Amino acid sequence: MQRKSLIPATWTVPEIFRERLGRRIGRQRMMVEGGHLLLVLHAPPLPDEEDRDGCLFWRNPEGEWRSSEHGAGPSSLGKHLASFEEAIDKLDQLEERSEGRALRSSKDHEHRGAGFVGRADDYFVLLESLLPLHRTTTHLHQVLQEARKAIPEDRDLINFRDLAYELERHSQLLYTSAKNALEFDIARRTEEHARASHQMATSAHRLNMLAGFFFPIATLSALFGVNLIHGYEQKPGPGPFVTLVVAGLVAGLCLTMFLQRPATKSE
Repeated sequence: MQRKSLIPATWTVPEIFRERLGRRIGRQRMMVEGGHLLLVLHAPPLPDEEDRDGCLFWRNPEGEWRSSEHGAGPSSLGKHLASFEEAIDKLDQLEERSEGRALRSSKDHEHRGAGFVGRADDYFVLLESLLPLHRTTTHLHQVLQEARKAIPEDRDLINFRDLAYELERHSQLLYTSAKNALEFDIARRTEEHARASHQMATSAHRLNMLAGFFFPIATLSALFGVNLIHGYEQKPGPGPFVTLVVAGLVAGLCLTMFLQRPATKSE
């Protein structure tokens, strides 16, 4: 039983091309035999996509192009590269929206003390999509560079190789920018958490000092009893009670302000 080939049956390619292709598209590569050129390329990948969709391009010795997905002519390879350009542009727009949300969140942080809500999640999703796309464009550029060396007289391959380099460069810059932004956001969050932890530790230390200062007198009062006659026992209510509550709230407010004030270097 003859094994089914990924190469269309109507293509009159050398038989060695069909023998070298398995049931799956495999890695991106090129094959040259007797003036025939076969390019095995990947479509723009999706996040978490294990199997790559492939596209085959065949150039015969007369310089005529055929593709398995984009029709005939040199423009078929141009359409394939345009699909990568479109995918990169979409991710570029996603990064701009993420930066806009981060800027608005930064302003909220200055006014309300809020963190950079959602920014890390946005960049993580962006990096998940950019990493496979960057690898694919890198290998695409390498394959077209090898094809250019194998068929040096084809001027279209020069243009396609240069366009693939631009796609690789664009995806690399976009990936680096998103990665740096994510690392900066993580460092900013870590700094905020460290500052908040330090403030809590300072407040706890002050509270412990106050408790230690009043602990002896509170203990002695509990052991020997302190029931002084102050004259308010015979006063009609609710005046004494309200006065006691107000005085307690004011003292509590002063204590809270003391505990939350910024720490000095000595502390």
